[in-house]
Amino acid sequence: MTRLTLDLALRVIEGAFAKAAELECAPLTVVVLDAGGHEVAVQRQDRSGILRVDIARAKAWGALGMGYSSREVAERAQKAPGFFGALAAVSFGRLAPAAGGVLLFDEEKNVVGAVGISGDTSDRDEECALAGVARVGLRAQP
Repeated sequence: MTRLTLDLALRVIEGAFAKAAELECAPLTVVVLDAGGHEVAVQRQDRSGILRVDIARAKAWGALGMGYSSREVAERAQKAPGFFGALAAVSFGRLAPAAGGVLLFDEEKNVVGAVGISGDTSDRDEECALAGVARVGLRAQP
């Protein structure tokens, strides 16, 4: 099983920022969590808004907590708003139902963490997250 190290998390962030530059994204914030939901690395680009760390963390944390991407959290929330309202309450608002949070899987399909990004549109946040994950040879599922 691959261990999510600081070096690996920073390389995910580098890859995400490289994709953001290619796409000419608005300034992003990236949060990488380990499988237990603890922050391994957080980086904000210059001029990334003050709420972006919390939003990126919530995208990653929600993905870990539910076992699927924050895009899927958003899709399921539309179908079952009552359940997700309750989920927001029991999680103390620590999840964000919007694309941009993806689980990190190793080669054996074990969840080793999650990455969450906020700053541009949710679709572009997710695209950058997937690029960062691919850069280090891990897998993610949008």
